[in-house]
Amino acid sequence: MSDPVLALVMLGLFIFLILLGFPIAFTLMGMGVGFGFYAYYQAGQEFYDNRLFYLLTQNTWSIMSSDVLVAVPLFLFMGYVIERANILDRLFYSLQVALRRIPGSMAVAALVTCALFATATGIVGAVVTLMGLLAFPAMLKAGYDQRLSAGVICAGGTLGILIPPSIMLIVYAAAASVSVVRLYAGALIPGFLLAGLYVTYVIARVVMNPKLAPTLPKELADVPWTRAFVLLVQAFVPLAVLILAVLGSIIFGLATPTEAAAVGALGALIIAAAYRALTWSRLQEAVYLTARTSAMVCFLFVGSWTFSSVFSYLGGEGIIKSFVLGLDLNPVLFLILSQFIIFLLGWPLEWSEIIIIFVPIFLPLLPHFHIDPLFFGILVALNLQTSFLTPPMAMSAYYLKGIAPPFVQLWTIFRGCFPFLAMVFIAMILVYVFPALHTWLPNLFYG
Repeated sequence: MSDPVLALVMLGLFIFLILLGFPIAFTLMGMGVGFGFYAYYQAGQEFYDNRLFYLLTQNTWSIMSSDVLVAVPLFLFMGYVIERANILDRLFYSLQVALRRIPGSMAVAALVTCALFATATGIVGAVVTLMGLLAFPAMLKAGYDQRLSAGVICAGGTLGILIPPSIMLIVYAAAASVSVVRLYAGALIPGFLLAGLYVTYVIARVVMNPKLAPTLPKELADVPWTRAFVLLVQAFVPLAVLILAVLGSIIFGLATPTEAAAVGALGALIIAAAYRALTWSRLQEAVYLTARTSAMVCFLFVGSWTFSSVFSYLGGEGIIKSFVLGLDLNPVLFLILSQFIIFLLGWPLEWSEIIIIFVPIFLPLLPHFHIDPLFFGILVALNLQTSFLTPPMAMSAYYLKGIAPPFVQLWTIFRGCFPFLAMVFIAMILVYVFPALHTWLPNLFYG
């Protein structure tokens, strides 16, 4: 068996093992070490003289000393502190009151809350779970359609992997050697474009079929405008100031993402203290969850870089590149093919495995097709919304099912997600047809 064929066997065996449920990070490291020992073996050398062990330690050191990845635990900590500061319920209630004249106002308020909260946290599971506990029962009690309500929560909760300060964008930037700052600026408009498409879809559905979303209860509809304004200011302004401070300092070049993340973490602590929600137990939970998630990301990077290094050394990357180039595709067909493969990978896998393991396979092909890695990354970020909404994985649906009332069936949640998948594909088409959506802000600020 030739080395390139062995590399393909290595990739196929890895996919088989993770579908069986093996831990992904350690499966990557185990596969990399197992096949790498053969790949780097030289006759007559001692066991520990194999260059694989040097590769493994160097990859580990590179990850742990990466300046870009320092922003990950800081943004995670900011998100977990805000998640526990009781801001979400205030924000959702104030938006319900402020938007009460709009068709489907509770669903629209839920989407806007998800978008704002995603901007402050970037943690998909947290947003879906919290909104599932807060907004989902409220919409069902008000008589909203189960499928529409479930789709709103699931789709809105996934915006955190696209709208900066997205952890996914930081991970992609590290994998693709793209500027995080430019990537954040490029993803900002597409992120809010997708949120806007969600809102437009909800309003249009409710206008066509008002039975899907009855009017608000009397106690919400009769709140005076002055009181509604005060509630909105109290709930929205602190969070908006934090978001603008973090994203503004990054996009305007006043701070690096790591520095802005540190300021954001401090700001989150101040907001939590101002809302009298900063307790020792909540702080402990935030630190624990931050450490756990950061460790997962670091181990995934160590495993994936070791795996990909061995895969490339055996010639796997070359054989895939030769195969794709042999298809004689134009750039449009290559984009369609690559995004379709990523869409299919989203069925069994989560975004972290796709970004760290499979996206780097496409990256060496981008120069041949004259595709900007920044543009490709934004398309991938849009596409990965589908990995949270498409069965059989559809993690957003499972998050919601875990805290939904027993009478809400999982298939009902899946059916609610399907229309929002169409909005994702429309957003991807718009970003391709109108490049200014992702180039205008980077070019405006950075030339």
